[in-house]
Amino acid sequence: MAAWLIYCRMRENLRNSAMTPRRLPKGVLKSLPNGLIVSPEENASDLAKPGMCAEPMSARVMKDGSQNPIRVLNIIPSVSPESGGPVEGLLSQLATLHGAMIFDVVSLDAPDAPYVKAFPAPITALGLGPDEVDRRNRFQRHYGYSPKAVPWLRENIHRYDCVIAHTLWNYATYASARVLPNGGVPYFVFTHGMMDPWFRRAYPLKHLAKQAFWLVNEGLLLRHARKVLFTAEDERLLARGVFLGHGGYPEAVVGYGANAPPPEAPAGMAEFKARFPHWAAGPYLLFLGRIHPKKGCDLLIDAFAGVAAQYPDLQLVIVGPDQVGLLTALQAQAQKLGLAGRVHFPGPLYGLDKWNAMTAADAFVLPSHQENFGVVVAEAMACGTPVLTTNRVNIWREVEAAGGGLIEADTPEGIARLLKRWLILPAVQRSAMRERARLGYDTFFRMEMASERLQAVIRDNLALTAASPRS
Repeated sequence: MAAWLIYCRMRENLRNSAMTPRRLPKGVLKSLPNGLIVSPEENASDLAKPGMCAEPMSARVMKDGSQNPIRVLNIIPSVSPESGGPVEGLLSQLATLHGAMIFDVVSLDAPDAPYVKAFPAPITALGLGPDEVDRRNRFQRHYGYSPKAVPWLRENIHRYDCVIAHTLWNYATYASARVLPNGGVPYFVFTHGMMDPWFRRAYPLKHLAKQAFWLVNEGLLLRHARKVLFTAEDERLLARGVFLGHGGYPEAVVGYGANAPPPEAPAGMAEFKARFPHWAAGPYLLFLGRIHPKKGCDLLIDAFAGVAAQYPDLQLVIVGPDQVGLLTALQAQAQKLGLAGRVHFPGPLYGLDKWNAMTAADAFVLPSHQENFGVVVAEAMACGTPVLTTNRVNIWREVEAAGGGLIEADTPEGIARLLKRWLILPAVQRSAMRERARLGYDTFFRMEMASERLQAVIRDNLALTAASPRS
């Protein structure tokens, strides 16, 4: 299958090399909402001639000195809440950049998916329906194949000032790589930690397949981007050299963050505890995220077994969707260790339930082997909940500097020490750590700060485009 994709990409490159650059037809420029525009002194027919183009709206400054909002197309495989950090970050950016940027989204979700209908921004879902998905082979289903993606992007990207492609190693990336490098619209790529060398060590055979994709797809997409965006300096440095070829792509660290819990969350705390009486009312340690091998939940259960007898009232709660079929093994592990009644798996929690679970927890535990950022870490600190995590989470230095948590290695011994260090802290120190966690969120992880950096990178690059000589 990788060979098939390589062949398709080579065929596409040959075809594109023989094509002249795509230009918008006459009359289209005036109708583009917040995309390409024509000022009163310009002639639309002239602008459609070879060598002429309209400036993006974002490059124009209003008479009062203010800037027009930037119209951005976000390409993302899925907006399902179960997809984790990328969609969580996108939702936070939607809230914080309102007025400065106009976000549209295109995804490969099924159009009738309930989370698509509930998404709080204009979204085009190009995925296959259930009947169509069933007719595809296993690889196409896993990769998120959608025959509509490439034609839709070719038809619509010129409506936008720029494009942001989110994540790698999926059909959304494949479609982006076939359209964006020659599309004539500035674009950026948010890798979301998907170039971390941990995956190469953990899945060496899968890495070989990714290397093939990289040469004909992801690498080309990154090399021609205006900027490849990283959420942390560690993520940027770790990504270098993981794949062969297409080095020297342009980099920018824009950070990431999370929104604070909504003001109505505390009012629902009593109801939340009543609905989860087996663990929510008493002291508990919380893991919240995708249930996946990289998250280290097996290490957490073993570490909890080492302290459970000494702290008989303490519960462990593992919240999140089971995306790879790991849940059964974790439940069996807890059962074998005699912890079936004290390790709880309530499934995914969203909305106010998620915020209340974080706020009520004694501590939030993320024993991951790899996290490019860790949005849930920032969310826990926003709730004033201390974070116990590893030095493989790329924002561990900020957590430690804030005094809002404890850090250890992502090993059985490290996670065991993490829990023991927390549990022996006096109550006054735990209380102080809760306060420092919230202050650390305000200092490092407010989404407004990351959104401002993202906006600055995009505006600077669009300004360079507007200022560059035209042939």
